[in-house]
This record gives sequence, structure tokens and C-alpha cells, in this order.
Amino acid sequence: MTDAPVDPTTTRAWKALGAIVTDGFDPDLRGWFDADPQRAERYTLEAADLTVDLSKNLLTEEVLGHLLDLAREVDVTGRYRAMLAGEHINVTEDRAVLHTALRRPSDGDLTPPKPFTVDGEDVDEGVHGVLEKVYAFADQVRDGSWTGMTGERIRTVVNIGIGGSDLGPVMVYEALKPSVQDGLEVRFVSNIDPSDVYEKTADLDPATTLFIVASKTFGTLETLTNARLARQWLWQGLADAGAIEDTDESRRGAVSKHFVAVSTALDKVADFGIDPDNAFGFWDWVGGRYSVDSAIGTSVAIAIGREGFEQFLAGFHAVDEHMRTAPLESNVPVLMGLLNVWYTNFLDAQTHAVLPYAQYLHRFPAYLQQLTMESNGKSVRWDGSPVTTDTGEVFWGEPGTNGQHAFYQLIHQGTRLIPADFIAVANPAHALKDGDTDVHALFLANFFAQTKALAFGKTADEVRAEGVDEAVVPARTFPGNRPTTSILAPSLTPSVVGQLIALYEHITFVEGTVWGIDSFDQWGVELGKKLAQEITPAVQGDRAALDAQDPSTRSLIAKYLDLRR
Repeated sequence: MTDAPVDPTTTRAWKALGAIVTDGFDPDLRGWFDADPQRAERYTLEAADLTVDLSKNLLTEEVLGHLLDLAREVDVTGRYRAMLAGEHINVTEDRAVLHTALRRPSDGDLTPPKPFTVDGEDVDEGVHGVLEKVYAFADQVRDGSWTGMTGERIRTVVNIGIGGSDLGPVMVYEALKPSVQDGLEVRFVSNIDPSDVYEKTADLDPATTLFIVASKTFGTLETLTNARLARQWLWQGLADAGAIEDTDESRRGAVSKHFVAVSTALDKVADFGIDPDNAFGFWDWVGGRYSVDSAIGTSVAIAIGREGFEQFLAGFHAVDEHMRTAPLESNVPVLMGLLNVWYTNFLDAQTHAVLPYAQYLHRFPAYLQQLTMESNGKSVRWDGSPVTTDTGEVFWGEPGTNGQHAFYQLIHQGTRLIPADFIAVANPAHALKDGDTDVHALFLANFFAQTKALAFGKTADEVRAEGVDEAVVPARTFPGNRPTTSILAPSLTPSVVGQLIALYEHITFVEGTVWGIDSFDQWGVELGKKLAQEITPAVQGDRAALDAQDPSTRSLIAKYLDLRR
């Protein structure tokens, strides 16, 4: 699968879709539903525990047929199979892409079958070996047998990472807070702004705090800087309490009891003071934004336990299997990915909203920002040639109903087309009532109402029938035909959270395959990091380094130095 990608714009399907738009594609969701009483039923699908209603999308049978043809012409199915088989589809880094292997069960009927060997390595053996090590450690923290320097049990775990080493674990932890063991808390530090590590540690007791430093290379600038700040905080706090002496040996002993690592750079881990036996590894075929189900999720495993984490992985695998086995016509991630291509490349949508009607999913849109935009924010194809069409979408969102009182106005009545995914669960973690009112039912009434309003709008005649003054009728008219997908799950279990993540991983994969890009590298993040290292001496007052900067950067740094003085 390293050959030149198919140029989607040269396919028959792409040209047919373009012709539909050129001929005056005029969406009419009201009319489509009136003409087809079975529309909702035909376009509502199941993927594991997720019910996905695509019926309020700007989709006709003709459009759907051409989108499915497009998937066949660019060979979405073949590329997915190549990924599962361990082919090096990440061509710019010459790597396999095997995040799906992180959630393969240890037994059963598997595809590819066991033993699954890639580049001479038994993938399943490696994955489950690390998982068992993570589970054993999580059990020790949870049952209190892992203690800190003073012999007290751990009560707070602080995960130090950035990017996928932060966004995944914090999102899942927040989503599964009702499943977290009583007496345990997990906090997350990512920003190199020292305020982040300060605020996350200010009220903690060093004696009951454990740090997880998550960095594959153990060289990420932000993560290692924050780890050193945390180490200094630990030493100072334990020294003030008389728990350690002012010696290197005593300080290293403290680090060995209060720090573990998720990394494969064992020499650097040891240099930091962490016992290499307390380092949990992962592989270069795991991209950061695809890694929460690896050892990167150690903080989550501690929080929800072995059984919860196993359910989490099973949720991923269920959707992986749906993606692998479901026909294109009923394959939920394939259809959602193709719809995103339809909106982006043919209907000029620039952004995509993800709107969870579940407060515990409040970090899910931020998680998807990295997953989707770091994966598909590319302007060259996997063979190095320029892309032939727009790629990527700007993902954004906030939980409902908060967003209804903020940005929904733009989605309803603005001039931009903004496809939106609405996500809800039928059974809340906390079923509260206000008198006789089921508050969750009231909450979900908003979920149902918003997609209905976006789809069908409100005509001028309907506004007039309410007795509204004619002068304000235009302002109170809603055009409708604003596309939405509704995703409904039974409840927010570990399995369902895994299913949601896998769903969007595969949506992202489908889009990248259509566009012919390598969704698994991220060279775009490297230049800024490299320049930051070069500029640091200038920011610290090195005159020669300052003089070497461009005029704008030099002026800004000079102003900063003046303000610091």
C-alpha cells in the first residue's frame, strides 16, 4: 500500500458528485422525509452499542451511491486491511500503523490470526505483556500496597505528558469519573506554562502523590520540564516534612517511590531517577493520538481498574471489527467519513462541530481536535505529491446545553454550513429529579430538539402564523437543512467510551484514504518545536542569539525582556 495513491478527483465517483452540485444540488430535508417515511429507518445504523442516525444529513440515494463508489475506487477496504496486517502504511516514517493491535483480545478468533508477527516481533505477546505489567502496577496502587516514601498509600496520581500523552488520558478519565475508585484522584499536567504544574500540585501532599511521566523518547521538552518541576516540588515537600535527607541517595529514593514512566528510553528514565522496572513501554507503531489504549493509559487503568480497562479495550475492538466486517453500505465509520468528504470537498464546509450531550464527555471535542487535525492536516499525499483537493476539517465543540447559549446561533442561522455530530447516552450516571421532573429527560429533549430544528428549520409562514410582526419575520425564520448525525449509546461505560474513540479513529482513516494522505505522521508539529529550542537562548538574554532572529521575533523578544525587567 505504499504505491501512489489514487487521485480522488480523477475517479468516476468524484466527477459524478461534482456534477450533482454543479447541476444545482438543493437539499430539502423536509421534502425528503415527507416523500420517504422510511428514511429514518433506512439511515439509522448500529455499530456495537452505538445507534447512529444519519437521516438528517444532506444525503440522497444518488449521493450515497456515488460516495460508496468513491470508497471502492480509492480502496478504503484494502487499505484498512493493509493497516490491520501491519504493512508500513505510515510511509514517511516507514512504520506499521497498529493501534488496532493494542486492543486485540488475548484469545479468540482473531484477524490477522495469532501469532501476529510484524517486523519480526510478536505483536500480541508484546502488547499483552505490557498490559499485564500495567495492570499489576495499577492493582498495587489501588489496593494500597504501593506506598510512597513515608509508607502512606497513594491518593493522587499526576500524569505528566502532552499531546496524545495528555489529551487521551484526561478525556477518558473525565468521561469515566463515576467509575473511578473512591479515594483516588488523577490530575493532568501538560502545558509548559509553570502555572499548570503549580496549580495541579499546590494543594497536594507529596507523601501521597505519584507522578507518571509519559514520553516515548523521554525527551519531549514540555514533559521533561514539567517532570523536573514536579521532582523539585516532591523533594522540597518531603524534605520540609523531614521524610528525606539532603543527599542524592535520599532524593533518588524518593523519585523511585513517587515516579514511574511510560517510555522506551530506559537509559534516560534511569538518569532521571526512575527505576527502569517501573517504566511501561510502547512501540513506534503507536502514534501519540492513537495511544490512550496503550501504556499511555496507565493513569486510567489505575483510576478504573483492570476490569474497567479491559472493558474499555473491548469497546475499541468491537468497533474495529465492525469496521473490518460490515459491508460498506452499513459501515458506520465508512459512511461518516464519506459524509465528511462530501461536506468538505463538495459543499464547502470548513468546520465540523462535535456536541456531546453528556457532561462527562466535555473533553471529547478537544481530544478529537488532535486526532483529526493532526492526522489529516496535510497538503501532500503519501507519495510526496501535492494534494489535489482540500483536506482536513476544523473540529470543535462544547457540551450541550452550554453550546446552545453560545455558538448554536451560528449553526442555525449563520451563512456557513457546519455539519454537527450530536452524542448522547440514554442512562445517566446520576439520575436526578427536580420534583417530578426527570432532569436527564429534560436534558435529552434538547438533544432531540436541536437536531430537529437544524434539519427542518422554521418557515416564514410558520413564523407569521404565530402573529409575529412582519418586520421581524426574517430574523425569526430558520432555513433548516443543516446536517447532523445523532449518536446514542445506552450509557457512558468504559466500553462505550472505547467505541466512540475507535469510531472517530476510523472516520479519520477513511477521510485520509480518500484524500490519499498519510494520516499517521505529524511533521507539521516538528518545526515549531525545533525553532523554540533555537530561540530559547535569545529569550534567556543571549545577545548574539537575539540578533540572529528576524525583525518581528527580535522585537517581540526584546519587548518581553524589557517587561521581565
